[in-house]
Amino acid sequence: MWDVDREPDVSRSTGGKAPRKELASKAAKKAAPSTGGVKRPRVVALREIRRYQKSTELLIPKLPFRRLVREVAQDLKTGYKFQSAPIGALRKAVEHFLVALFEDTLLCAIHGKRVTIQQKDMQLACRLRGGHYLDLL
Repeated sequence: MWDVDREPDVSRSTGGKAPRKELASKAAKKAAPSTGGVKRPRVVALREIRRYQKSTELLIPKLPFRRLVREVAQDLKTGYKFQSAPIGALRKAVEHFLVALFEDTLLCAIHGKRVTIQQKDMQLACRLRGGHYLDLL
């Protein structure tokens, strides 16, 4: 459908409204690559749980933990120095303790017919473990 004087006419209609031109934002959305859809929070959380359960590395960062240990030691007595091996062992023990505490907390929440842990679950888990660190909560 080429005319000598005109550009090609793609859509010849027999009347009615002319087709609307797309806005620039709509055209940009169509041109952009698809991101794979909407991410559901539950699916992402389950994927993270699987990833962290498979991994064996410690999740507490080294330098912030080292600073925390130094700060606590400074409150007790000044002049302490720490080698990296004892701090690593302490970091491993703290992470193991916290994971076990959260496991017990989750069991307390499940016992209360809930899936979301609450502060009262952690308090109960601490009491069942002996309660000598209950004042930290």
